[in-house]
Amino acid sequence: MQNSHKALWDNCLHLISQNVTKQIFKTWFEPIVFESYDEEEKTVLVQVPSPYIYEYLEQYYVRLMAWALQNSFKANVRLKYRLVTDKENKKNQEWESDAPSDIEAPRPTTRGNKSPTVLDAAVPQNLNPQLDPKKTFDNYIEGNSNKLPRTVGLSIAEHPGKSTFNPFFIYGPSGCGKTHLINAIGVQCKRMYPQKRVLYVSARLFQVQFTDSVRQNTTNDFINFYQTIDVLIVDDIQEWVNSPKTLDTFFHIFDHLFRLGKQIILASDRPPVDLVGVKDRLLTRFSCGLIAELEKPNVQLCVDILNSKCRRDGLKIPMEVIQFVAQTANGSVRDLEGVLNSLMAYSIVYNSNIDMHLAERVIKRAVKVDNHPLTIDDILEKVCQHFGVSQQHVLSKSRKRDYVQVRQVSMYLAQKYTKMPASRIGQLIGGRDHSTVIHSCSAIEQRMKLDKAFVEELNSIEHSFKLKS
Repeated sequence: MQNSHKALWDNCLHLISQNVTKQIFKTWFEPIVFESYDEEEKTVLVQVPSPYIYEYLEQYYVRLMAWALQNSFKANVRLKYRLVTDKENKKNQEWESDAPSDIEAPRPTTRGNKSPTVLDAAVPQNLNPQLDPKKTFDNYIEGNSNKLPRTVGLSIAEHPGKSTFNPFFIYGPSGCGKTHLINAIGVQCKRMYPQKRVLYVSARLFQVQFTDSVRQNTTNDFINFYQTIDVLIVDDIQEWVNSPKTLDTFFHIFDHLFRLGKQIILASDRPPVDLVGVKDRLLTRFSCGLIAELEKPNVQLCVDILNSKCRRDGLKIPMEVIQFVAQTANGSVRDLEGVLNSLMAYSIVYNSNIDMHLAERVIKRAVKVDNHPLTIDDILEKVCQHFGVSQQHVLSKSRKRDYVQVRQVSMYLAQKYTKMPASRIGQLIGGRDHSTVIHSCSAIEQRMKLDKAFVEELNSIEHSFKLKS
C-alpha cells in the first residue's frame, strides 16, 4: 500500500514540476523524500535535509504543494516534514505544514503560449518579519540627536532600495534608540509594501543560524534563504567582529542583495571604521551608502519622550518628576522606560501619588548611576559562587555536567552584560572558540523556555550583579 502512496507523491512532484522552473524544482523539491502516508490521520510524512528547505517551502510554496497533494491523493491531506539530524541514532525534528487541509485549488493562469500554471499561488504568505509592532515612527520622538537618522529612515521606508541611502548604517551607544529606529523602518515599509519580504534579525541569531547550517551542511540553503529578502535589517553587527566565517557568509548575502537593489539596514554600537577585524571589502560596502550616528538623547529629548509615554499611557506625573528622571537616566531610552514602569508599579501597589519622594526611591533601584561595567571576572565570580564550583574547574577542559552548565551560564551572561564579541568571551572563559559561546547561549535560551526554576536561578545571579554595583 505504501508503494501506491509513494506513486501518488511522485505524481504530486510531477504536478509541481509543471508549475515551477527546472532550477526551482531541482533546488527545493528534489531533496524532499517521501517517508510514509497515515491513512487514519490522512497525513503525508516527508523528509527534508535542512530546516531552511522546510522554511522556504512553507514561505513560498505552501499553497502550491497543498493544491498538488489534493489533486494527487484526491483527499484533504495534511503535510508533515521530518528533519533527520542523526540518521544512525534516528534523531529528528518534525513540523506540520501551515497550509489548511481544505485549501481550494488555485486558479490556473495562462502565460503566453505556455501551459496553465499556478505560480501565483506560490507567493510567500507567512514570512515572519520578526519586527516589534510597538516600535514605530509614531512613538519615535524626534530631537537634535536623532533628527538625521529618523528623517533618512522614514525616506527609506517609503522608498526601500530606491535611494542613495543603501546600505543605511546606524551606530551609537547602547540605549540611544537604534533598535527602535530600525524596527520603525521595517514596520513602516511593511505597511506601505505588504508584498515585500522584510526581515529583522539580530547579529547573534544570524550567527546561531549560520553555525547550525555549517554543522548540518546546509550553508547553501541558509544563504539562499537570506538572498530572497527585499529589506534586510541586522542589529548589533559589532558582535561579528573576529568571526571571519560569519562575515564572509554575510558578504555574499550583502553583495547579492545590493546588486539586486534590495535595501540593507545595519545597526552597530560603533562606526564601520572601528569594526576591527572586519575585512576592507565589507567595510567599503558598509560605508558606500549613508552612515548616520545616533547620539544619546539630551535632557530635553528625554523630557519629550517621557511626556509622550505619559500621554500614551494616561499617566499624570508632575513636571518636576519628569525633569528629575530625564536628568538622572544617563541619556538612555531604556532607563527612561524602566523608571517610568517602576513608578507606575509602585504607585499602583502602594496606592500613592507619583511625586519626587517616590521618584528618588525608584531611581536608585532602576538606574545604574556609577556606570562601572561588569567584567568577565565579575560574572564568573558570581556564577561560580551561586553554583558552588571553583573557577579553576569552569575554566578547565573538563566536560563534567556541573562545570559545563556553569560555563554555559557564564558565557550567556557575558553576552548579555558585556560588549565583547563571542570570540573574546570564549578566550576568557577557558580558551573556547566563538562557536562554543554561540552554542552555549542558544542552549541556555532554550532551557529558559522550559525550566522556570532555572530562570529563577538566573534571575538570582543577575540580582547579585545589581547588589555589587
